[in-house]
Amino acid sequence: MDTIYVTGHRNPDTDSVVSAMAYAALRNSLGDREYTAACLGRVNDETQAVLDRFQFKPPMLLKNVRTQVCDLKYDTPPLLNSGVTISRAWHVIHQDTNISAIPVTNEDGTLFGMLSAGDIAAYDMSSVRNPQISNIPLYNLLSVIEGKVLNDAGEQVDNVSGEVTIALPASCKNLLFDSKNSIVICGDQPDMIRYAMELGVQCLIVCQAEVSEELRALKTETCLISTPFDAYRTVRLICHSLPVSRICKTENMVSFHLDDYIDDVRETVLKSRFRCYPILDENEQVVGTLSRFHLLRPTRKRVVLVDHNELAQAVRGLEQADILEIIDHHRLADIQTGNPIFVRNEPVGSTTTIVAGMYQDRGLMPSEKMAGMMAAAILSDTVMFKSPTCTQRDIDMANRMARIAKVSLNELGHMIFSVSNGENHTAQELLMTDFKEFHIAGHDLGVSQITCADSEHMLARKDELIEALHQMRTDKHYDLAVLMLTDVLQEGSRLFYAGDDQTIQQAFNCKTVNGSVFLPHVMSRKKQVIPALSALWG
Repeated sequence: MDTIYVTGHRNPDTDSVVSAMAYAALRNSLGDREYTAACLGRVNDETQAVLDRFQFKPPMLLKNVRTQVCDLKYDTPPLLNSGVTISRAWHVIHQDTNISAIPVTNEDGTLFGMLSAGDIAAYDMSSVRNPQISNIPLYNLLSVIEGKVLNDAGEQVDNVSGEVTIALPASCKNLLFDSKNSIVICGDQPDMIRYAMELGVQCLIVCQAEVSEELRALKTETCLISTPFDAYRTVRLICHSLPVSRICKTENMVSFHLDDYIDDVRETVLKSRFRCYPILDENEQVVGTLSRFHLLRPTRKRVVLVDHNELAQAVRGLEQADILEIIDHHRLADIQTGNPIFVRNEPVGSTTTIVAGMYQDRGLMPSEKMAGMMAAAILSDTVMFKSPTCTQRDIDMANRMARIAKVSLNELGHMIFSVSNGENHTAQELLMTDFKEFHIAGHDLGVSQITCADSEHMLARKDELIEALHQMRTDKHYDLAVLMLTDVLQEGSRLFYAGDDQTIQQAFNCKTVNGSVFLPHVMSRKKQVIPALSALWG
């Protein structure tokens, strides 16, 4: 089952995180079990306090949705231990014509090498000209030739080595073997059997014949084996008794990991000539193989966007993913899709308000804890209903969720906006807590918002914040960088900015002093700051 990621914007705020969690929970409750909430960064102190209050863990961290090896429908061929016989490996490869090579593994499942049908064929051809065999495990040999040890000496042998020889009639003296370092194959030839055992050859294999008790009892170092196969087939099978570790490729291998990105994989594959490549997991164990075929039409990750629809605010790699839905309460921006999708965009103060309405549409009551968390998200995004984006629907929905959760909105709001004074964070961290990037009429800008019940402690760090704001503008090459310091009690925002004075003065019809101005009743980035700049530039 492929996961569908429900994700809010970068630098997630409480509404972004909670709306993602609530929507994923809704879909999963209705039987769509593949939905998973995700966030694009560390949750801020306010959001963490809300999660702790209602006993939820933060969503998984999603860094990007670029297509990875784990998204491919890669092959999962049998994995062979390095000690398996060549005969067994050929049987496995021959069973599936789609397998061009199979991974050879160590005992712990890590990669030892790669074996292809071509490797087996090349070895088979070379063995015709070079019949010398070394250190064949006796277990391997007996398995492949379906052999049986016939004498006591054979029970003491673990490995067999020598030049493979078919014994000819005894009259051909010039063609007889004369070295102990031989593996002799013969038939019903008692004299030849006696000669080989007295000579003490490494191994004597008797094909399709019985061996007398007298010959089996001879004192010798020769391993005596019987087989039901004829001499020619036995010779070929002896060569196939070697473990695959002797012939598989173990050097200059190219492998990939499940978390490798397809863009990088394609580049590597184009520079190499292998037909398939092993895939490893995080423990370096082999999980499958991929070939060029798998890279032609990779499976894309699937996402649902909540609380944003702007590419600059979305998860990285979004162009490689399939967007299934957008649920938002902001202006329509620049995200494009390859197919028609479900979009729910409404002029309310919080995306969580929309998601709560979808629970109602589906006839599903959220749990007490989920309802409490949703009420907190609506309070946060509407600044306790004081934001100009707040609608009566937000107020009604927050009250409904609070009743389900049996919590007080006043107490919840006080907790939210009294969480932290930012003493434990750097100025840069404070700017990125609730930060969004915009592209308007050829202008690039970033707007950060810090909302608090009392702004005095933040104003004490004014110089530090302004310095960080200017540094941000330089680093990101913005035309304008703005910090909204929103005071819930004063019902207004002090704007600090790095950029052109006239832009701020004309957009808000105000006078600025040293890169700062207090704007009464301005509490919404979405409905007041961005529209003013859009009207100026647009």
